[in-house]
Amino acid sequence: MLTCEALIKDAAAKIGGDSPKLDAELLLSHVTGHSRTGFRAWPEREVTVAQAEQFSALVAERVEGKPIAYLLGQQEFWSLPLKVSTSTLIPRPDTECLVETALSLELPEAAKVLDLGTGTGAIALALASEKPEWQITASDRIAEAVELARENGQNLNLPITVVQSNWFESIPADTFDLLISNPPYIPASDRHLSEGDVRFEPASALVAGDDGLDDIRLLVTQGLAWLNGDGWMMLEHGYDQGEVVRELFASAGWRNIETRKDYGGNDRMTLARKPASD
Repeated sequence: MLTCEALIKDAAAKIGGDSPKLDAELLLSHVTGHSRTGFRAWPEREVTVAQAEQFSALVAERVEGKPIAYLLGQQEFWSLPLKVSTSTLIPRPDTECLVETALSLELPEAAKVLDLGTGTGAIALALASEKPEWQITASDRIAEAVELARENGQNLNLPITVVQSNWFESIPADTFDLLISNPPYIPASDRHLSEGDVRFEPASALVAGDDGLDDIRLLVTQGLAWLNGDGWMMLEHGYDQGEVVRELFASAGWRNIETRKDYGGNDRMTLARKPASD
């Protein structure tokens, strides 16, 4: 007899790591359609042989290190269920700090916002869920990511415009009140690229040259031309990159430069304002 309780216990022992029981429950919920609460209320509930086989295959992939989000095909961000795929970065909780900060800025009521390198559309869709009056454009150079962000927008009934563009290259001529991005910022030699979930994520969404700053340099340098007067740019970056990112903004002539921390107390984003016109 294949019960939920037995399957979860066996899978958790195989998975190991920080949250093996949670991982097992999430995978079994995905296969059976039953909630995690249901597993605890009815631990002796039986599953079919076909479900058990599907569950076992997912557990084997998790044991190999494949991220839960990819196995489930979904990740929550800003309380929004987002479809994910191996063509995009998995949205992370600390990136919600960018959303919080963007919402705290004094922007026009119908602010024009550009989310660069949108991936799943997480940042753009989170902002759209809070500010339906904002005009939000999201871009990504990967065609699969563009389609995924569009699909997420449609599934959530959140109207954003998604375009394919390598940073600013194919953005329609316009200026914005806010440029926001979680760009690649990991150095190519970083040992963490061969560890944990990032092993399975696209390198193009993670790595930015030898020092991890290639894309940030480009955004800081080119971004001024895409902003309205007094417009803002906000960039996520590595925990140890705050000082150098502030220096890049300062060298390019930005003002009101400030680094803010993530939920773990680490430097995680730097924002700056376009200098006033002469």
